[in-house]
Amino acid sequence: MLTQEGRVALADIGDLNQLKSELNGLPAVDVGDYIVELPPEKRAIAFRLLKKDPAIDVFEYLPPEVQEELINSLHDNQVVQIVEAMRPDDRAELFDELPAGVVRRLLQQLSASERQATARILGYPEGTAGRVMTTEYVWLREGLTVGEALSKIRLSDEDKETIYYAYVTDNNRKLVRVVSLRQLLFSIPDALIRDIASDRVVKATTETPQEEVAQLMKRYDLIAVPVVDREDRLVGIITIDDVVDILEEEATEDIQKLAGVSGGDEAALSPPHVTLRKRLPWLLANIGLYIGAASAIAPFQGVISVVPVLAVIMPILSNTSGNVAIQALSVTVRGLGVGEVTPEDTLKILRKEILAGLGTALALSFALGILSLIWSPPNNRWVALVAAMVMAVNVIVAATLGTLLPMGLKRVNLDPALISGPLLTTMLDAVGFLTFLSLISVALRVVDHN
Repeated sequence: MLTQEGRVALADIGDLNQLKSELNGLPAVDVGDYIVELPPEKRAIAFRLLKKDPAIDVFEYLPPEVQEELINSLHDNQVVQIVEAMRPDDRAELFDELPAGVVRRLLQQLSASERQATARILGYPEGTAGRVMTTEYVWLREGLTVGEALSKIRLSDEDKETIYYAYVTDNNRKLVRVVSLRQLLFSIPDALIRDIASDRVVKATTETPQEEVAQLMKRYDLIAVPVVDREDRLVGIITIDDVVDILEEEATEDIQKLAGVSGGDEAALSPPHVTLRKRLPWLLANIGLYIGAASAIAPFQGVISVVPVLAVIMPILSNTSGNVAIQALSVTVRGLGVGEVTPEDTLKILRKEILAGLGTALALSFALGILSLIWSPPNNRWVALVAAMVMAVNVIVAATLGTLLPMGLKRVNLDPALISGPLLTTMLDAVGFLTFLSLISVALRVVDHN
């Protein structure tokens, strides 16, 4: 890893030849980090100092916006060389971020085989196994011997993304078995592949959601999983490095959606206009949602003026029940995201949340009741009882909704993270305020009547 001292040392190099030597001797990922941190006008200069092979590796580690910037600043033949040498899945990911006109131009300049491989991947929907797979894998005919298989791998599969698994197909290219490099190395050369390969193949289809592929690889401790089409023909593989990216992407998306960030893909160093575009729509929508909560309060302005301590109690009631909802929501969405639970586990989770919610409700309602007693004037001490009751009910409702809403979305094949924290807390605010103020109004009538 390139340390801060290393970055400072590179920045202090004034001789371009010395900088060229240093950059070409570093790991590609560290050079990528160094280039990203440079001012935009210096990135192309630093990138041009790299030799061809290191430049290709470094380019794949750069974020999309920097890749696009370099494409615009490099000569066409340099760009084509880099893009041609990229792995098909990495190239498809790059093309997703580039303007359509640039993609068309680059596709036309690729070799026929690379253009076909990229077009095949781009033809699958985003978020599916077909879109993130690579077409560079080792495959063997089931009639080969071990010796013939090893010769084939040595001669033609050196540049494949991984050689630790070889996928065995029949004459129609249908996937029938899988064999590991370990099995090949420790088997006699005359043994047939079909006799040593396993027919218990864990595989995904091109339409399988990418998060399900990640769960498959996690469950079976795989470093790669084959991808087949509807006819069960082998078309690609997904490797462990792709899965790490998928898990990071899915976790980022869920966290940001829960916070109300549009798209769920804002980077920490995104330009201000991107941040504004992704956050402002939800914030404006949230104002609209809070109009509902405010409307629940508006008819009770007279009640609040008679019992001013309500203005102190209500924010605590709102904030606490909202936090309970977000806790339940976050745990449930995370459980669904990592495959820990499914919609079939709804009743189990709900029972657990309600039991925990009862204990939480007792503790929180007791705390709010004590605070209300302290803050209320002697003639309004009865408010503490109402506040404690509403707090208890709100906590149970919050825990219930935080569990049921994401489970319901998952059951109808929608993203559970669509139920964002702000949306749920706003709903609870409206219900809680209406319930609390209605009970206070009823209590005031009883007190006045007596």
